[in-house]
Amino acid sequence: LAQAHFGIKGARVAKFSAVVVTMGKAGQARNVVKTFGKTKRSGLVKAGEKKPQAPAKLKKGVEPGSVLILLAGRFRGKRVVFLKQLESGLLLVTGPYAVNGVPLRRVNQRFCIATSTKVDLKGANCDAISDAYFAREAKKKSKKDESGFFAAE
Repeated sequence: LAQAHFGIKGARVAKFSAVVVTMGKAGQARNVVKTFGKTKRSGLVKAGEKKPQAPAKLKKGVEPGSVLILLAGRFRGKRVVFLKQLESGLLLVTGPYAVNGVPLRRVNQRFCIATSTKVDLKGANCDAISDAYFAREAKKKSKKDESGFFAAE
């Protein structure tokens, strides 16, 4: 091949041409190339600062009093009544407990389907219930001492 390129007479030219194939970069090596001029980053939050998170918008058809069907969890398949949206973005729902055994629960709206059925919530007041209502009390850690290892018989 080399002889054919340099014009030497009588050299035989190969039937295939030498093609150099460059393989693409894969994985982490792909991000090695630096691009200049694209240094502007919007929405950066300084270290230590947290952006206040707004609760998610409600799905279409979900409003206080609407009947939802739960898709996950212990009560999946149950119809529940939507009461309000909590600060965390979760939905506060109830069975009511006396009707179908579903207590006051927090539900992610991804795991429920809204139905067109509405229930009147005139007498219900759920202002006192928030995410703090569902928080568990932290257990007090007792100091470990040797007396716990050797139980008195």
